[in-house]
Amino acid sequence: MTGPSPRAVDGSGLEVLSHGECLALLSSAEIGRIVFTDRALPAVQPVAFCLDEGHIVIRTGAGSKLAAATRRTVVAFEADDFDLASRTGWSVTAVGQSRAVHEEAELARLAELPLRPWAPGDGDHYIVVRIEQVSGRRITPAPSSTAASLT
Repeated sequence: MTGPSPRAVDGSGLEVLSHGECLALLSSAEIGRIVFTDRALPAVQPVAFCLDEGHIVIRTGAGSKLAAATRRTVVAFEADDFDLASRTGWSVTAVGQSRAVHEEAELARLAELPLRPWAPGDGDHYIVVRIEQVSGRRITPAPSSTAASLT
């Protein structure tokens, strides 16, 4: 009888997450960071988001810098969660093409999602990021024998 297969780890010793684990962790987060291009420079902005049918959905103001910068462009997106006391956590990064939503039926459907922007304003503009690549890592507590030998 064999036990569970060992988890894959990267060169830094971090656990490599599967595609499904990455999506599950993304769906558990409410705030992430979108990376886009603003005036030919990289820009990062925290955003409230949710997953819908495997896509990242962001709600923002129609005139926002984010809305203007993410129309039919490739963006990166990252969400994470860490516990400083236990030194554990995870990080998931997704890359994909963004698009603004204009179709009335889709706008109505997205308005029903549990997605409320944190920033002031009307937030009547939706951006959908189709995930083309996703990767994630988890840091877990070091085994007690390893932790003891490091101190």
